[in-house]
Amino acid sequence: MTQRPRTMRLACMFSSVLLFGAAGLLLFISLQDPTELASQQAPGIKFSRPWQPHQDLPPGGSKDSDLEVPTERVSRDLSSRAPRGLTLPVPDQPQPLLQRGTRLRLRQRRRRLLIKKMPAVATILANSSETPCIRPGPRTLDGRWISLHRSQQERKRVMQEACAKYRASSNRRAITPRHVSRIFVEDRHRVLYCEVPKAGCSNWKRVLMVLAGLASSTADIQHNTVHYGSALKRLDTFDRQGILHRLSTYTKMLFVREPFERLVSAFRDKFEHPNSYYHPVFGKAILARYRANASREALRTGSGVRFPEFIQYLLDVHRPVGMDIHWDHVSRLCSPCLIDYDFVGKFESMEEDANFFLSLIHAPRNLTFPRFKDRHSQEARTTARIAHQYFAQLSALQRQRTYDFYYMDYLMFNYSKPFADLY
Repeated sequence: MTQRPRTMRLACMFSSVLLFGAAGLLLFISLQDPTELASQQAPGIKFSRPWQPHQDLPPGGSKDSDLEVPTERVSRDLSSRAPRGLTLPVPDQPQPLLQRGTRLRLRQRRRRLLIKKMPAVATILANSSETPCIRPGPRTLDGRWISLHRSQQERKRVMQEACAKYRASSNRRAITPRHVSRIFVEDRHRVLYCEVPKAGCSNWKRVLMVLAGLASSTADIQHNTVHYGSALKRLDTFDRQGILHRLSTYTKMLFVREPFERLVSAFRDKFEHPNSYYHPVFGKAILARYRANASREALRTGSGVRFPEFIQYLLDVHRPVGMDIHWDHVSRLCSPCLIDYDFVGKFESMEEDANFFLSLIHAPRNLTFPRFKDRHSQEARTTARIAHQYFAQLSALQRQRTYDFYYMDYLMFNYSKPFADLY
């Protein structure tokens, strides 16, 4: 009789221990942080709750658009599509913000259910700096930086599609020194720049000279030094191995401009101001061919060429004098269907594009693209409005033929038709 009550007491004590142990385990699980629990359930998978960006978004950035794109996809895109020679910065993943402390059991269970169904979430790191910066640092990734990168990808896509459609045989052609004769070399930062006249080329050469250590400031470099000096090397001065090596390893870039505006800018610069080369070489030939009853003085000096006469020369298949780089097609100057450019900038967004490029190649932070106009500085830059005034002097047929002449440049660089009646 005494043995049985003792056995019952031991059984009751054992049952009590089990009950207390089970209750303690349940309490521990209920207090466990759900992210830790999720990581224990799925080893190797990290879960994080969405990170809220700083409220002060950069100019041009959008809170909604920033959050719509996961960092994983952007990081993969920036790294996989990075041009040869460019190291595009990718932000570190933001650490998950964890809320510690006890929760009601019902809320804990609800969160555990949600976290099991929630995919891994990463977000774009917004720039929280309150001080505006002209040149973003190489480790900065904000909404504007991403927008500029996407703009580059879109420009390259449009250019490559135009080449594939209209220049199908280009990829089978061998690159010759003629194809790279307008490309300047900067070896210290491994940059190749294709010169497009009237699209910021003078200031770009100044920037290259500063990058090469040939000058301390772009403001110190005179116009004649830029264009008539031999400080910068052209790619066609290297042997074939040197050309191919630089094309395959350096960062290749060009800047383009709306074709009609570029053409008017060239005309104003070369024919509306005294010029010891373009007047006697081009002006005299144009006046002799296209101006009826030209004066003896005009034929002697070549001065006073009018824009319609210049257009007649441009469209004439039997020109009395050859083409010039200032109004030649970009597709001929830089061979973009043959050379895979890493960066395509535009004159219309020059300062932003140029400083973005300088950031990508890790140029000195104090080097920015110069804003000054070094020739005819008192004269207004050629804008769309000014270009329209010049083209209003032409007939509809002449405008159409000029548009056809530059059609590939309009197509490759995604410029809109400048006049509504063009087709």
